[in-house]
Amino acid sequence: MSALKIAICDDDSRELAKISSFIDAYRQEKNVLLTYKTFQSAAELVSTMESGDYDILLLDILMPGLSGIQAAYEIREIDKVAKIVFLTSSPEFAVESYQVKASNYILKPVSREKLFHLLDELISEEQKPQEGLTIKAQKDLAFILFSRIAFVEVMHKTLYFHLADGSVRAAHSTLAAVEDKLLSRPEFIKVHRSYLVNLWHISEIGPQGLIVTTGKTVPVSRLLYKKVREQYMDHLFVEKELK
Repeated sequence: MSALKIAICDDDSRELAKISSFIDAYRQEKNVLLTYKTFQSAAELVSTMESGDYDILLLDILMPGLSGIQAAYEIREIDKVAKIVFLTSSPEFAVESYQVKASNYILKPVSREKLFHLLDELISEEQKPQEGLTIKAQKDLAFILFSRIAFVEVMHKTLYFHLADGSVRAAHSTLAAVEDKLLSRPEFIKVHRSYLVNLWHISEIGPQGLIVTTGKTVPVSRLLYKKVREQYMDHLFVEKELK
């Protein structure tokens, strides 16, 4: 496993030093390969960040200027997959944190025990074998991670896999060929006879349909709208309780 890359952003220099010391202790005690960089300004973090720079971002929510929540929206434009963890004195931001696909949040004051437990969980997730789907794309076989699929669309006997990075993979197939496999997973739902969507990649739901993290709008069947909305709300609130 390559070194885990962490960014810590907090305008309080004492909090920043404390969290850094905890990460140093974690690295030594757990014998984990990791590097980290500290920022006292969310604007500085965002302005210098590129996709793939960090695996985990620890963001204070209440900072002068650009807040942690605002920064997270900008970070998601740059990096769709980095794990964002908010540092906050109140759980009131939990729902909003879902809009930027945050992995979790830690209530302040950040303790060694809380941070160690969180890092254990995140590193364990990184080390799990990743699951996906093998498709016949043009003349080659392609393996697509389930976590990378934002939504699947069928049109004229061709399946289009719209991925989290905005790219699209096409396969000559039917929706029925992948429907059972995808819908057996809790993150996928059918929203229309021609569309399956990954709940983790929904930004919002409205009368015109679903907006996914790539910016695309996916239509929702009128007959399925109520069920889809209920499943999305369950995802927002119930899944948070499971973390």
